[in-house]
Amino acid sequence: MLTEIFAIISPVLICAGIGFCWSKTGTDYPADFISRIVMNVGAPCLILSSLLKVDADFSQLGFVAEAAVIVVIAMLLMGLAMVRLLKLDGATYLPPLIFANTGNMGLSITFFAFGDAGLALAVCYFITTLFLHFTLGIYLVSGGQGHWSDQLKELVRQPVLYAMLVGMVMLFADLESPKWLSNTVGLIGGITIPLMLITLGVSLASLQFESLRRSSLFAAMRVFGGLAVGWLICDLLDLTGVTRGVILLQASMPVAVFNYLFAHKYKRNAEEVAGTVIVSTLMAFALLPFLVAHLIAT
Repeated sequence: MLTEIFAIISPVLICAGIGFCWSKTGTDYPADFISRIVMNVGAPCLILSSLLKVDADFSQLGFVAEAAVIVVIAMLLMGLAMVRLLKLDGATYLPPLIFANTGNMGLSITFFAFGDAGLALAVCYFITTLFLHFTLGIYLVSGGQGHWSDQLKELVRQPVLYAMLVGMVMLFADLESPKWLSNTVGLIGGITIPLMLITLGVSLASLQFESLRRSSLFAAMRVFGGLAVGWLICDLLDLTGVTRGVILLQASMPVAVFNYLFAHKYKRNAEEVAGTVIVSTLMAFALLPFLVAHLIAT
């Protein structure tokens, strides 16, 4: 059991560790270029490849998308109560609490834990939260000042959405992809998870934060609160197997690095958001072995 858990967790830790150590050596890392390659080329190919390879159960995809929306809503309500209780700025603290790292870490962990079947479901969860992040998330971090057209422009620029659309159409129509297409998207998609994790490590190494106490509070709510909500959803919907595992893993992911980028862009307390990213990532790494062990055992 321990060997199997280590085999699932270690690639994530090692890849992120490579990025972290790379940054600490002072060697240049073109994070902006790598991020563009991943989001515009690698991730769309990974999404399309995973959907083309898997004989997906559309009812399970629907459950995953539904769960993702419910988790976001539940975390939003919990966050509203928290920021009002502590009298904090909602535009700064709500997005990190709501939107998790379902891309860099979520896709990686679910792939190593459940293979291609888990990756296809995790992609559905990721796309759902990505859509909400580039609509609701931007609205929140902008303090409600961002125009809906600006949010829509941000969203339609994301190639991952079109890859998801093409993949879903091909699945619904039961179309078989040409060999050259499946080989190409499979090859290019293969670079995505390693580059995502290495870039995550570089990002974590460069972030600095101010208040450890407050960052720890919101980080714990993101990771353990998300897990609790995911668990409740799975029990209410009577979900089992890979679907349950994917939802629990994705719901318990740490704060997405995107939140830091948006906080910086909209001049929110970016250092505070950075703290939640770092602390929640450490918490998630501590939690994941136990969560994966439970999911494997059941």
